Amino acid sequence: MSTDSPLPALPYRSAPARLTLRPKQAGSAAIALFLAANATLIAVFFGHTGALADPTVSVGRLLGLGGGLFMDVQLLLAARIPWLERRLGMDELTSWHRLIGFGLAFTVLGHLTFVTIGLARAAGRTPLAELLWIIPPSNYTGVLLGVVATVLILLAATVSTRRLRRRLSYEKWHLLHLSMYLAAYVAFAHATIAGDTFIGSPAATTYWSALLWSSIAAILTFRVGLPVLRNLRHRLRVSEVVSEADDVVSVRVTGRRLDLLPAAAGQFFVWRFLAKGRWWKGNPFSVSESPDGRSLRLTAKAVGQGSSTLRDLQVGTRVIVEGPYGALTALHRTTTRAVLVAGGIGITPILSLLAEIGQGAVVIYRARTQHDVVLRDELTEWARRNGAVIHLLVGPSTAPGMRLDAERLRALVPDLLERDVYVCGPRTLTDAVFSATRELGVPRHQVHAERFAFAD
Repeated sequence: MSTDSPLPALPYRSAPARLTLRPKQAGSAAIALFLAANATLIAVFFGHTGALADPTVSVGRLLGLGGGLFMDVQLLLAARIPWLERRLGMDELTSWHRLIGFGLAFTVLGHLTFVTIGLARAAGRTPLAELLWIIPPSNYTGVLLGVVATVLILLAATVSTRRLRRRLSYEKWHLLHLSMYLAAYVAFAHATIAGDTFIGSPAATTYWSALLWSSIAAILTFRVGLPVLRNLRHRLRVSEVVSEADDVVSVRVTGRRLDLLPAAAGQFFVWRFLAKGRWWKGNPFSVSESPDGRSLRLTAKAVGQGSSTLRDLQVGTRVIVEGPYGALTALHRTTTRAVLVAGGIGITPILSLLAEIGQGAVVIYRARTQHDVVLRDELTEWARRNGAVIHLLVGPSTAPGMRLDAERLRALVPDLLERDVYVCGPRTLTDAVFSATRELGVPRHQVHAERFAFAD
């Protein structure tokens, strides 16, 4: 292992030409086409049933329908549909979720604002007076439900801003986001009672009902049914707990027919250990070995309550998992060789990928101290078996030679343009690598990343 060992002279072979969209392109295109097709249908239904003499109210009602579409797409994204999950992964799905979430907040707020202004003008009242007048059910049936749904949606959007997300634990943030399910139900009830454009024709009513129920069916299937089926089939249990360092532990899990579990190197599960004080809490950990159909292994650093108590697990403890999730996999390779960049505990998915990437990989592993270098011996052995080169960068990121800027990355990997780049670590590391590869002209589709921070 060396920080400046020369790269092996390996022949470069171009990746075969692709006749189809790349996985991430296919996933993003599917979401965009779904949005476009349904927006077109909504416009058609609105043209037949929603046009009013007052243009302000018409705009407000059209925005409300757009909010309904955004709400259903949010529910579909929350379902974590495996086809999308494998192609987009956590980062891309989070970007879509954020974009559509803020679109939802703006459309429902616009719906309430424009409708209130239009009705106020017709009644000769101020917008605030009109809002206070239409909320009571005795005056306008169903409006109160719409206001409640709007408040819940704006609450979810507010806690999703980066500043507030960094102040909240994952569990609190997730609990607040569960209000979106209630908001969807309340908004549907509001539209059923008060939405002329929703119930203006049998076709429109059938369409909106099908859209909502398909979203609910996706959540029940992929967030409830599939995990239950897999856990009943595989009956996972802790088979080994290994202390790798003072603050690092590996947990090996075995079960039945693990060859049927579609896990790939680089992915992660949400693990729930059925032990005292832990059964109710799920934690996302990557697999730190390439899945072999016989066992799964996770390796975690003690950075919070969930990871710090893993070493106390007893052999035989039942394990419930959700997943696999993530797109940091070999599915996204576009060339024949790769460079794998890891920061801290981000080495775990990189280590599992090393077994699949093949000959000639380059591993760049950055850690603050020698103590923070995780699974060093195993990494060295895998590199020896696969003919990989390891660059171990130990020290503060501000120290000379530690920053992965364009110059440093080009010095470590002279043939970078001919490689896929896999990155896993904190946001500062992934941002630095994205910036450096962009400066060096590496095509964006050759760079694949997974971040280890939900608040980013």
